[in-house]
Amino acid sequence: MKATGIVRRIDDLGRVVIPKEIRRTMRIREGDPLEIYTGPNEEVVFKKYSPVGEMSEFAVQYADVMSRVSGSAVLICDRDHVIAVAGESKKDYLEKRLSKQLEEAMEDRQAVVLRGGEARPLFPVEERDRPSAVMVPILAAGDVTGCVCFLADEQGTPPSESDIHLAQVAAGFLGKQMEE
Repeated sequence: MKATGIVRRIDDLGRVVIPKEIRRTMRIREGDPLEIYTGPNEEVVFKKYSPVGEMSEFAVQYADVMSRVSGSAVLICDRDHVIAVAGESKKDYLEKRLSKQLEEAMEDRQAVVLRGGEARPLFPVEERDRPSAVMVPILAAGDVTGCVCFLADEQGTPPSESDIHLAQVAAGFLGKQMEE
C-alpha cells in the first residue's frame, strides 16, 4: 500500500469522504460500488467492486468460445480493466486499463461498430493500437457494468452481421447473469 498523506475524519453518520484527486486517479465515479476489507494491522481497505470481475473464470471460457466461433479476438471488460481475452495475446490485454475513449463509449450505452473508412476508430485499451470492430456495453439492472469487444483484424475488415449479433447476445447474457 502507498501512503497518500491525506487524513479524513469520520462524520457522525460513519461516512468518510474520498478526496477528489484519489477518485480521479482511481477512476471511482459517483455510485460505484466499493468492497470493504479489514487487515491484520487495524487496516480498512476500500477496493472497487466489479460484478463482471466476479465472473472472470466464466468470462474467460465464454470469450474463448466466441473467439473460436467468430474467428475474431474477443475482450470482455469490466468498467476499468480487461478481465478476459481470447484469440489474442493475454499479456497484451489482460488486466490492462481501458482507454478513456472506451469508457465514454460504454457510458453512452450504445453498441459501437467500426465500419470501413471511419475516421475515429475505438481503441479499447491504453497503449494498444488495435481498434475494436464491435463494442457492446454489458447492462445489469440498468447500470453499465462492462463491455464485450471484438477486435478488428489486421486488414481492418468490417465485422459481419453475425459478429455484431454475437457480441450483443454475449453482452445481454452476461448482464442477465449478473442480475441473478
